[in-house]
Amino acid sequence: MGIRLVGGRAIDPGSEFDEVCDVYIEDGLIVGLGRAPRGFRARREIVVEGLVIAPGLVDLGCHLREPGFEHKATIASESRAAVRGGVTLLCATPDTHPILDTPAVAEHIHQRASAARGARVKCIGALTVGLKGEVLAEMHALKAAGCVAISNLERTIEDTAVLKNAMAYAASAGLTIFLHSEDYWLGRQGYMHEGPTSTRLGIPGIPRAAEIIGLYRDLTLIADTGVRAHLCRITTGDALKSIAEARRAQLPVTADTSLINLLYTDEDVGGYDANFHVRPPLRAARDRTALKTGIKRGTLDAISAYHEPHDTDAKAAPFALTEAGASTLDTFLSTLLGLVAEGAFDLRTALRCASLAPNQILGLSGGRLCIHAPADLCVFDPTARWEVSARTLSSQGKNNPLTGISQIGRNQLTMVGGSIVFDALGKKRSA
Repeated sequence: MGIRLVGGRAIDPGSEFDEVCDVYIEDGLIVGLGRAPRGFRARREIVVEGLVIAPGLVDLGCHLREPGFEHKATIASESRAAVRGGVTLLCATPDTHPILDTPAVAEHIHQRASAARGARVKCIGALTVGLKGEVLAEMHALKAAGCVAISNLERTIEDTAVLKNAMAYAASAGLTIFLHSEDYWLGRQGYMHEGPTSTRLGIPGIPRAAEIIGLYRDLTLIADTGVRAHLCRITTGDALKSIAEARRAQLPVTADTSLINLLYTDEDVGGYDANFHVRPPLRAARDRTALKTGIKRGTLDAISAYHEPHDTDAKAAPFALTEAGASTLDTFLSTLLGLVAEGAFDLRTALRCASLAPNQILGLSGGRLCIHAPADLCVFDPTARWEVSARTLSSQGKNNPLTGISQIGRNQLTMVGGSIVFDALGKKRSA
C-alpha cells in the first residue's frame, strides 16, 4: 500500500512536466502521476492543494561536524534540519576529526546517518591524508566504503605534482574530484573579497586572481589526467569564461556556486557581521550578476547550500578572527524561491540546479519527478511567510546571515525513500 499526494502542483525539472495532479508513491518510488497505477491502494492520502511537489534539494558540501565537533552540530541534528527544509540528500565533507580519509570514518558517518532517519547522507572522502596536501588517501578503499567523491576542500594543495598525481589516482579509481580552486599564496592571508570595502574596513582581502589562477591550474591538470572534476563554489564572473572554454574543449567538468554568493556581495560585510565571513568570500556586485547569468545559461550546473554550522563562540570575535562559514540549510529553499521571485531565473531552473544537476554530478538517479524515480520529495508552500530566528532555525548552528529577516516560501512535507520524514501539514490536510 502506498501514499497519494492529492492536488498539488507537480514539477519535474528534468522535463517539461508541470501540472496540478495527484502523485502516487509505493515501495520507495513514484508509481503514478495524475492516474493511479493498476492495483494501487493508498494507506494514506494527503491533500496538498496550493502546494508545490518537487524533488528534494541536495547540498553538495555539508559540514556535518561529526565526528569530532559535536559542539557545533551532529549528524542527527543536521540531517533532521535538512528534511525540515526540503533537503533530502547531504554530501558530508571530510573535515571531521578524525579526517574522513579511511573507510572506518565513512562507515561511522553512514551508520549515524541511517540511525538519524533524516536526509540521506553520502560521504566525500579526503583527497590527501589528514587534508594536509602531502600523501594521497587510499581512494579505492574510500570508494568501496561508499564515498561518492573526493576533495581537499578549501585547503589548497601547494605542490602541483601532488595535485596531478591525486587527479590521476582519482581517475583510475573512477571517482569525481571536487575542487575548490584558489591560489594558495594569493588567498592564504585574506578574509574577504579584495576591493574598496576590504580597504575601508581594514580587512586583508582575497583577490579575484586567486580563483582565476587556481582554476587555470586545475583545468590544465584535468586536461592532462582526464579526471572527472566538479568545480565548487565559483565566485567570480571571470571564472565562468574559463569554465565555458573548458566545456568547449570537452573537458569532463561540472561547476556550481554557493547560494550565499547569489544573495550577497562584499558590501554586506560592511557592518563587520561575522555571519558574512565565508570562504571563498562574497565578491563584488558584478560577480554576483555574472553568477546569476551563469545559472541561466547553464555555465554553472548547480546551486548548493554549502551548510557550515558553527557554535556561538566561533563567530564571537573580530571579523578576521572568526571561523568562516554560514548555516544555510534552513533557508536554502526560501532564498532559492526569493531569487526566482526577483527574476534571477525561473522555478524549473532553480529546481534543476538544486536537485537534478547535483544528483547527476554524483551519478545518482534522484532529482526527477517521474514514474520509477526515487520518492525523495519535498512539498512546499511558495506563499508561506516566516521570520528567520534562533527559534525557527532547526540546525544546531544559528550562524545564519538572514537572522531577523522575513522569508517567503517554506517546506511543509518531506519524503525520503517513500517514507514521510517531516510533516508540518498535520491532520487537517489528511483525507
